[in-house]
Amino acid sequence: MNFNQRVYEIVRRVPRGQVISYGQVAFLAGSPRGARAVGWALHHNPYPWVMGGENPVPCHRVVNREGRLAPEFAFGGPEEQRRLLEGEGVEVGDGGCVDMKRYGVKF
Repeated sequence: MNFNQRVYEIVRRVPRGQVISYGQVAFLAGSPRGARAVGWALHHNPYPWVMGGENPVPCHRVVNREGRLAPEFAFGGPEEQRRLLEGEGVEVGDGGCVDMKRYGVKF
């Protein structure tokens, strides 16, 4: 399994109503310093949640280490990422930030 495939499998395991950081995904994928590579993989996600389909990758659940939404969310921009997260019960504060202590993934 290559790095991108590992990233997609990790993100698929993030439950509805929770988020994970790019750095956490990178660590779990075996590349602790690969947060930017995670972002690249998700930006080119061939199985986006918003498109539906079989076994989609909910990349909208990935935020930066401070809980900030992606300024260039590939599937509709940050407002779409906010809409998807809020639809799952995740509160997104002013400035597009999620409380990582409250909504951070608990594997």
